[in-house]
Amino acid sequence: MFSRSHHVIVGLEIGTSKVCAVVGRLSAEGVLNVVGVGQHRSRGVRKGEIVDLETASEDIRKALVEAENMANLEVRSVFLGVTGAHICGFNNRGRHHIPPTYREITEEDVQDVIKNARAVNLPADHHVVHLIRQHFIVDGQPEVVNPVRMEARQMELDVHVVHGITSRLQNPIKAVKGLQIEVEDIVFNGVASSLAVLGNQEKELGALVIDLGSGVTEYVVYAEGIIKHTGVLAVGGDHVTNDLAYGLKVPMGRAEALKIEHGGALLTPDVRGRAVRLGSETGASDRTLNIEHLRRIMSLRLEETLEIIAEDLDRAGLLDYLRAGVVLCGGGSRVPEIDRLTERIFGLPVSIGRTRTVSGLAAALDQPEFATAIGLVRFGSYQLGRPARARGLTARLAEKLGSMLQRS
Repeated sequence: MFSRSHHVIVGLEIGTSKVCAVVGRLSAEGVLNVVGVGQHRSRGVRKGEIVDLETASEDIRKALVEAENMANLEVRSVFLGVTGAHICGFNNRGRHHIPPTYREITEEDVQDVIKNARAVNLPADHHVVHLIRQHFIVDGQPEVVNPVRMEARQMELDVHVVHGITSRLQNPIKAVKGLQIEVEDIVFNGVASSLAVLGNQEKELGALVIDLGSGVTEYVVYAEGIIKHTGVLAVGGDHVTNDLAYGLKVPMGRAEALKIEHGGALLTPDVRGRAVRLGSETGASDRTLNIEHLRRIMSLRLEETLEIIAEDLDRAGLLDYLRAGVVLCGGGSRVPEIDRLTERIFGLPVSIGRTRTVSGLAAALDQPEFATAIGLVRFGSYQLGRPARARGLTARLAEKLGSMLQRS
C-alpha cells in the first residue's frame, strides 16, 4: 500500500471495444506515475454508451481487478470517462455588473460571473459535464486572465459548456457504483484524451485532438491555451468494419481481421493488383479479394468522418487557429496512412498522440488507445490541486444518483 503522502488516482474508460482502468500515483512533489493498468474486452457498450448494464458491470469489474493486482492496491473511487452522440459543447458568456460605481473586482465578483455563465438554457433533461473558463472581459477589455483587484464597472466571462442527457450519463455511473466504487467526477472522453497528448505549447499554439475510437470519434480544439470547441460523432472503427462486411460480402469477424491485416486509409501504389485468397466458411469454393477494393471502402468512410469534423471547425472559424496541427489518438490512429489522409483533408501537420505527461509503465503509455484513460488520471491530478468549492461540478450527478440509489 502507498503511504498517505501519495495520492492514488484511477481513471476508468468504458469504451466500445474495451474497458480500461489506469491507476496513477501523485507524489508530494506533484509527479504523476502510472503504477497499474487493467483492461477487458467490452461487450455491453455500443457507440460509447452502455446497452447491457449487467454485462458492462462485469467487464468493468474485471478491468479494475487487473489494475488493482498490478498496482497492489484496492480501487475505491474513479474518475469516469463519458461519451456518446448526445454530448454537445457550445460557448457561452456570463455578465456581472459591479455596483454602484468603479471599484476593485473581488473573488466574490468572480464567483458571481461564473455563476451567471453557468446559467445556460439547457433542456430540462440535460446535465452540465464541464464548464470550462476561457477569458474574462473587463469593461470591454478582452482576454483578461485574472481580473481580481482590477477596477471596473462590468465583468464578463466566456466559458465552454459541455453537456449531455442526464439519464444516459447516469448509466455508466450506476454501473460503477453498483460495484461499491465511488465516482469522483465524470469527464468527457475527448477532454481527457487532449490532456494526455497535448503539452502547454501545443495548447497555446492551437491544436485539434481527434480520438478515433471503435464506436465514436471525439474531437477537441485548443487555442490560446484553452478549449474552444468540442464534438462527438457516433462513427468509429466498428462502422469501418461494417462497411467492409457489406462491401466485401464477408462476416463481421472476417471483415475485422481483414481490416487489421490489410487495411489502410489511402490507396497507395503498393496495393494495386494485390489480392488475398479467402478460405470458405460454408463449404463453397474459395474466392479472391482485391486489396485495392478493401482500401477504397476504408478510405471513403474515414475521409467522410474527417471531412465532417473539418466542416464543423470551418463553420466555427477555428481552422486558422490550429498552428500546432492535428493530433490523432485512439485505436483508429493505428490505421496505416491515417496521418496522411488527415493531413490532406485539413492541410495541417498531423502527428500520432503520445502520452508524455506521465511516467511509469512506458510500454503501455506509448499506445494511443490508452490516451483517454491516462488523461482521466491526469484530470484527477489537476482536481486534487483545486479548491474544494471549484471541484465536483460534474460529481454532483454522481451524488444525485447515489441518493437515488439509497432511496430505492
